[in-house]
Amino acid sequence: MFGSGIKLDKALVARAKRYADLAGYASVDEFITHILEKELAKLDGSDSEEDIRKKLKGLGYIS
Repeated sequence: MFGSGIKLDKALVARAKRYADLAGYASVDEFITHILEKELAKLDGSDSEEDIRKKLKGLGYIS
């Protein structure tokens, strides 16, 4: 999974698999890729690193 060597907690992958199955995705990889694309799209178009930090903080990814 994830050719770049990303490792995810087994419980998180199990949750993702459950939702991927319920939503009709062909695989958990496809589902996670879609989620990441949606989240990264929220950050696209940011003008500065400070703007990106504010968005990440607003999304709850950093404090």
